[in-house]
Amino acid sequence: MATEENAVKGISIVIPAFNEEGAITSGIREIREVMDPSGYEYEIIVVDDGSEDKTAELARAEGVNLIERPENQGYGAALKAGIRRSAHDVIVITDADGTYPAKYIPDLVGQLGMYDMVVGARTGENVAAPLVRKPAKWVLRKLASYLAGRHIPDLNSGLRVMRKSLIARFVHLLPSGFSFTTTITLAALCSGSLVKYFPIDY
Repeated sequence: MATEENAVKGISIVIPAFNEEGAITSGIREIREVMDPSGYEYEIIVVDDGSEDKTAELARAEGVNLIERPENQGYGAALKAGIRRSAHDVIVITDADGTYPAKYIPDLVGQLGMYDMVVGARTGENVAAPLVRKPAKWVLRKLASYLAGRHIPDLNSGLRVMRKSLIARFVHLLPSGFSFTTTITLAALCSGSLVKYFPIDY
């Protein structure tokens, strides 16, 4: 059970986006539909990572906190830029293309409690992933589980809730590319931080 000290007082939802004009508007609106009745104070931060389409324009029209980067520097770099700008101590990251259902965000936040991070593990009843990626992901997950000393159901899920204090501990290790999520997962587990996995559809 969450104590007053670790209770969630506000949430910053950080969305890195690169050339997502076809999905960014519906993604933002889906998050609002879920979060408005949730009772949580929240903000949405979209980091436009040098898009060449109307991603930034469409995000601005939705009234989110928009960070525009003049060139593409990578998924991890965009996340770090959004986290630096965030107003709250609880960070939610999700993708701009709608592959992670926003309906799980309040559930993930509600599970945080004494944990440092809650990961939306793509182990629900309805999970669709490209078959070509599955063997490599299985090997990587097995290796990471061995290094961490515990079973890791989903190593690099892009939907997770993290305390800003956890990110601050490892920000110097976190890469600018897609391995941001893999790195913070291993860093957290190997340092003894408390990580919980919550099954989601994908």
